[in-house]
Amino acid sequence: MNARNGTEHELAVGGERFRIHRIAGLAPATMPYSLRIVLENLLRHGVPADQVEALLAWDGTGTATAVDLNPSRIFLHDTNGVPALADLAAMRDAVAARGGDPARVNPLIPAELVVDHSVIVDHFGRPDALALNTEREYERNGERYRFLKWAEVAFDSFAVVPPGTGIMHQVNLERLARVVEARDGWAFPDLCLGTDSHTTMVNGLGVLGWGVGGIEAEAAMLGEPVSIPLPRVVGVRLTGALPPGSTATDLVLHLTELMRGRGVVGKFTEFSGPGVAALGVPDRATIANMSPEFGSTCAYFPIDAETIRYLRFTGRPKSQVELIAAYAKAQGLWHDPERPPRYAETLDLDLGTVVPSLAGPRRPQDRVRLDRARGRFRESLDRPSRPTTVNIGGDVSSIDNGAVAIAAITSCTNTSNPAVMVAAGLLARNADRRGLRPKPWVKTSLSPGSRVVADYLAKAGLTPHLDALGFHLTGFGCMTCIGASGGLIPAVSRAVREGDLSVAAVLSGNRNFEGRINPEVRMNFLASPPLVVAYALAGTMDADLAAEPLGTDAEGAPVFLADLWPSPEEVNAVIAEAVDPGMFAEAYADVFGGDERWRSLDAPEGAVFAWDAASDYLRRPPYLDGLPAEPEPVGDIAGARVLLHLGDTATTDHMSPPGAIGADTVAGRYLHDRGVPERAFNTYASRRGNHEVMVRGAFANVRLRNRLAPGTEGGWTVRDGEAATVFDAAAAYREAGVPLIVLAGREYGTGSSRDWAAKGPALLGVKAVIAESFERIHRSNLVGMGVLPLQFLPGESAETLGLTGFETYTVTGIGETTATVRADGREFRVTVRLDTPREVAYHRHGGIMPYVLRTRFSR
Repeated sequence: MNARNGTEHELAVGGERFRIHRIAGLAPATMPYSLRIVLENLLRHGVPADQVEALLAWDGTGTATAVDLNPSRIFLHDTNGVPALADLAAMRDAVAARGGDPARVNPLIPAELVVDHSVIVDHFGRPDALALNTEREYERNGERYRFLKWAEVAFDSFAVVPPGTGIMHQVNLERLARVVEARDGWAFPDLCLGTDSHTTMVNGLGVLGWGVGGIEAEAAMLGEPVSIPLPRVVGVRLTGALPPGSTATDLVLHLTELMRGRGVVGKFTEFSGPGVAALGVPDRATIANMSPEFGSTCAYFPIDAETIRYLRFTGRPKSQVELIAAYAKAQGLWHDPERPPRYAETLDLDLGTVVPSLAGPRRPQDRVRLDRARGRFRESLDRPSRPTTVNIGGDVSSIDNGAVAIAAITSCTNTSNPAVMVAAGLLARNADRRGLRPKPWVKTSLSPGSRVVADYLAKAGLTPHLDALGFHLTGFGCMTCIGASGGLIPAVSRAVREGDLSVAAVLSGNRNFEGRINPEVRMNFLASPPLVVAYALAGTMDADLAAEPLGTDAEGAPVFLADLWPSPEEVNAVIAEAVDPGMFAEAYADVFGGDERWRSLDAPEGAVFAWDAASDYLRRPPYLDGLPAEPEPVGDIAGARVLLHLGDTATTDHMSPPGAIGADTVAGRYLHDRGVPERAFNTYASRRGNHEVMVRGAFANVRLRNRLAPGTEGGWTVRDGEAATVFDAAAAYREAGVPLIVLAGREYGTGSSRDWAAKGPALLGVKAVIAESFERIHRSNLVGMGVLPLQFLPGESAETLGLTGFETYTVTGIGETTATVRADGREFRVTVRLDTPREVAYHRHGGIMPYVLRTRFSR
């Protein structure tokens, strides 16, 4: 049976005719909107009929059946995209070495990359901060950017959005997202998979999409489907409206707490209910962006009139908008609030219950009400008060634990939303007029997700007030949120070291994991942009902003947060006056062109990339070196030792930190020995095209705690009773032919869709990870690199089984759904987390890249 039979139809829109695979009438009326898009994808790509039948029989609970999805496009950013493209370049080398045509290794679907993860807050609090940071960005990353320009020419269907345009997800929302794709006479939903976990932000625009690892994205570009088990779909029913004083940021922190508490890892989430109508697309996108923090695969909002209004407002062509509306209505993808779908489970949230909140100090789901934030800070503090004097430009102050060292308006989550950005500008204006200023030890920065933000803040007359408070524009990119916060104010940095202080960062980002924002900052709090400004004024987390004054005005009168907070009516009036469609048209008029600096970069030519053996940024990846024509049989893991024994919520930041490379790290010493000055070390994120640096950065997060080496923080372990760095211990084990294992608790791999969190362990020699549970993207990344994910049976853990991590391990029965682990006389069963037949095939070949090379490009 062909799953396409009887579903091909025509759709007439504005004088044009498009072929479609009709799902209206075929999909059950109770099927969630997100799964209707999955159904269309299966029909259009002619998958085996049993996959379609399983979906049509969907009863709301999800099944073990795996389906093969084919994305309409792949979306990348530079720090994940460079290594992905380097892998494809290495595959071209491998094909050429086998006598084949390297140009056969080529994307078969559109792929777009936004350069947004390389700019760093080196300069701040000055009018020329943007220009200076941009200059340093090109100085550091010119080699990587030339490689991207080579790839743009060498690969078909691949385009680059140059630096300085904005953050990938906001650019996607405001310009690149198609919603409905028109290609070769067909119309179909825009199913977008991206190499960043926050690709889900575009769910707020009615686009189904989520984050995958770069390895998985490479395979999809080359025509491999993405295989997933049919998910359970959780409905989130929204009612009411946000009360005055509460923002979309507060809402999303409430939802993150709610979702994590209910457990939605690996599930689709979909929003419905009367409260959806109270949310514009920017609010929906703010929520959808945080889907990875929920743990869900996606956070989908169906297409409705608000979607169409936003598309028109942001300057999409009239013909495209008309097609989107007609297609959605014809296909049953238009939101009908009177006929809610059937969900596996439904969560309810009254928007009227949302209160001003923060999340922290270490996880996005750890929400705390603003009026209780001081208590959370004090409860989390693990060191005594140590007031330390700092001299900053002649201003002598005393700082203590909880001092706000970083206050950053940053990330796509919030800067895509004019309501919170205008609120921040109005609060800054009100504070400026009362004569308030941030404390001198606070590093302030503004890094919006698109140029449109700077345009409307300027038009509204708010930029001078933000500047007066030190929130000068520092760059258009993912900066502080990804760990590109730059160094602290030098005097503050010295005080942190000398006083062993636990200082804080307050940022409008989406993640606040340990060691992520800045290696010297131990406490990180997520907050709305206006609250970021408020905490910059307060200068400390040891304050009750809901009840205590932020400072005093020129007359000595106390100024409270409530005195500065703008009303919803004022915010809306400013948005109506200052934000206009022409801004979007102008900002994205030449989205792929770039400025003169980008255009003047020389790029190498040719189908095969000319690797430079002396490069410290780009080295040919080793994953296909010496690959035999056929995979070896999958065997037992015998005589393995534990490299790391980790607790709950080991994040991908712990496994592969994105931030600055320290001089005293293994990676830093490697660069130093190669003659790289410390000033040019850059970040781990920027050096992901060099496996020699990255394998030395594996498990090198300064806040990593390995239970094999109690009392230590950072990349340390124990081998033969002696302390050693993780890299050195792994090298010694590898030389001795000893395979390695990682033991872990729950939620292993929380965080970014970071390939190097799997690539690093694989290159260290890790053959398996045994954990209580895995986050979705990281588990698939492990499979993609040939590392076996094994899960303790329910109710069991390393602790309940009495495992210390110093045992010798043997794993047998890997080819079954459960395997047996023996560890110094203990024996227990584990679930083999190869969740689909395709993943079994990937593991048999040693990972996705060997599989693709053997099956698609062998002669």
